[in-house]
Amino acid sequence: MKPIKQSSDSDTMICILGATATGKTRLAVALAEHFNGEIISADSRQVYRGLDIGSGKDLDEYGSTPYHLIDIVDPGHEFNVFEFVLSYNEALQKIRANKKLPFLVGGTGMYLDAILSAYQLTVRNTNHSESLSKLSDTELSAKLNALLPQQHNTSDSASRARMISAIEIALAEQAGEPIVQATPSQTLILGIAMPRETIRERITLRLKQRLAHGLIEEVERLNKEGVSWEQLHFYGLEYRFISQHLQGQLSYNDMYQKLNSAIHQFAKQQEKWFRNLEKKGHNIQWIDRKNDIESVAKNMLADYLSHHE
Repeated sequence: MKPIKQSSDSDTMICILGATATGKTRLAVALAEHFNGEIISADSRQVYRGLDIGSGKDLDEYGSTPYHLIDIVDPGHEFNVFEFVLSYNEALQKIRANKKLPFLVGGTGMYLDAILSAYQLTVRNTNHSESLSKLSDTELSAKLNALLPQQHNTSDSASRARMISAIEIALAEQAGEPIVQATPSQTLILGIAMPRETIRERITLRLKQRLAHGLIEEVERLNKEGVSWEQLHFYGLEYRFISQHLQGQLSYNDMYQKLNSAIHQFAKQQEKWFRNLEKKGHNIQWIDRKNDIESVAKNMLADYLSHHE
């Protein structure tokens, strides 16, 4: 199949999703190269500069394919789903101005859902930051629960910073602050399907490779550069468990075993997010990883584009 130069002014977007370690980036790059596209990362950790090995940026895989929303903020910045949607809209506008085909790629369920389900989001109201900072954790939690009795993101209660941020967003919504929403698109969603046992094997192999290529040293460097252990705790499983190891709270073997198990659990959680997307009516075209996934995906995409020009 010859490369296709997609240059129409259509509002088509391609979304590629799948659990961690299933090969989303590799597939996305192959498709983007073939269909003249650019990639938008939907990963909550890859936005941070310096979180390279642990977040799985694998920038060498992109080759000459342009990518967006990677390395856009420094560690310590409270990047959230509101900022992600704003950044997504900007990236999408640039890609379409370049007459390229946008590919949304990632495994962060909330980010994907925010785009595909067109969340209506409000910027946080920081006028209450000083008064909120004086409240205890218990008082903050009570205030958050009063504002959001049915929280869709329970991790908002995981730290003071997150609770304050969630309260400020809720207060802004009450005040009728401006709302941001993802730019609408006609979207083909391709999902990479893989047996759970295979995912487990790939996760374990990838973790060993990352540890061998300097993952522990990366976490140590980030801390020396001023990223606190508490901040590292919230940058994902790799940074959390390795931070505990570096602080002497876990032996290397315990760190490895706990981290490996936790990533396996995370993959299951991702699959739940994808099932929830399907329950919301999003049609995910699952491609079995046992097949020639690139050829299958190219044929599916070519057929989709031929009917959506």
